[in-house]
Amino acid sequence: MKKQGILNSHIAEVLANMGHTDTIVIADCGLPIPEGVKRIDLALKIGSPGFKETLEAIIEDMAIEEVTIAEEIFEKNPGTAALIENRFEKIEAVPHEEFKVKTAKAKAVIRTGEATPYANIILHSGVIF
Repeated sequence: MKKQGILNSHIAEVLANMGHTDTIVIADCGLPIPEGVKRIDLALKIGSPGFKETLEAIIEDMAIEEVTIAEEIFEKNPGTAALIENRFEKIEAVPHEEFKVKTAKAKAVIRTGEATPYANIILHSGVIF
């Protein structure tokens, strides 16, 4: 049995197969997931697991060079926006409709139970060297 890091086998597999600039999405429970994109559904109930908990676990196990968020998060969900701004230096903010289009290129969408507005993020893979 794996001793540390991501225990979810689906997430661990996606992270292990990612290359530089590949993307994954951490999504709230309402974000539409495009046809053909792998869905990793963690949602148990409203709020569980949350966006922050899921993001923190992924950050520990993934080299991230940039993130993309919906620009609406700054007005509609300032607490989550502040969390993201405190954790990442390179942040691209795009309109929510454009954000949804970008999710179609992701290797996977990790669906959480988060139920706050615009609690979604695209993580762009970096390199460890």
